[in-house]
Amino acid sequence: MKRTKQVENAAIKIPKIVYGTSFLGNLYRELTITEKTRIMQEWFKVSDTPVMIDTAGKYGAGLALEVIGKGLTQLGIEPKQVAISNKLGWYRTPLKSSEPTFEPGVWANLEHDAVQMISYEGILKCWQQGCELLGENYKPELVSVHDPDEYLMAASDQNDRQKRKNDILDAYQALFELKSKGEVKAVGIGAKDWQVIKELYEQVAFDWVMLANKFTIFSHSKDVLEFMERLHRNDVKIINSAVFNAGFLTGGDYFDYRIPDRANPVDLPLFEWRDKFFDICDRFQIPPGDACLKFALSVPEITAVALNPSKPQRISRNKEILGKEFPKAFWETLKQEGVIEKHIPLP
Repeated sequence: MKRTKQVENAAIKIPKIVYGTSFLGNLYRELTITEKTRIMQEWFKVSDTPVMIDTAGKYGAGLALEVIGKGLTQLGIEPKQVAISNKLGWYRTPLKSSEPTFEPGVWANLEHDAVQMISYEGILKCWQQGCELLGENYKPELVSVHDPDEYLMAASDQNDRQKRKNDILDAYQALFELKSKGEVKAVGIGAKDWQVIKELYEQVAFDWVMLANKFTIFSHSKDVLEFMERLHRNDVKIINSAVFNAGFLTGGDYFDYRIPDRANPVDLPLFEWRDKFFDICDRFQIPPGDACLKFALSVPEITAVALNPSKPQRISRNKEILGKEFPKAFWETLKQEGVIEKHIPLP
């Protein structure tokens, strides 16, 4: 298949912080509507407009989209004050069991289920439903196919994988047609496996790319950096997400998408790295989370960082960190003691 022709970009203004919204869809627990509205209110209190938010039909089987639309309306937010990115590929359906079938045990107190639709027609149905759930006042400006890497990983064999890849390419054809009609401003991709982004980029001229847990203070390989440099040369915007490796880098139990065990020899290097990182942070009196966030924006190739704070006070704190300068000796010590790789330029 030929490379999808890139439609000329409208002006895409991506702020330094993009706000994630999975918690608005009741990820792991259900926040009250008052809590959800307060978080959205804080976005606009702290950030310059347009505020960019990243959402998906998968988040609570469309619940996050509904909450965003109703919340923004309640707060009196004008459409020009917000830029919405909607990751497409999951379509809301009636809930026929005690919990959703698409991700059991992940979402709390949902009233709907969702099915995956990745194809030319399927992605357009997801787009239309997403617009309806947001309400008539707001439309996504940025769109993408949600987790194409997971869709490919589910293939039963190589033939099935090729079929699934064609489904993804057909979906992107539909999205670029929406862009050519002026329905959206930009088409992108987000995935946990950056190699899938690289593979698809050979055929799809993305406007923006979201990398998950691949350029963090822990994980920053030369290959990833070289790919980011290539994207940057082609004026592809890069959004850096999952910059805390699911919270492990700040003391959490999860590393990416699993729980490592210090007693397991395979996982022990993770804990040894974190112990060293925490020790250096303690010496310089810099909170580990602050160091992670600052590092995540430390190279010019990265346009923005995607954060998912579910506590209003953290939103203002994140913006404060971006304006701070850390001692050069801190970064040098991280390099000298092997926490940061030698090939990475000092922030």
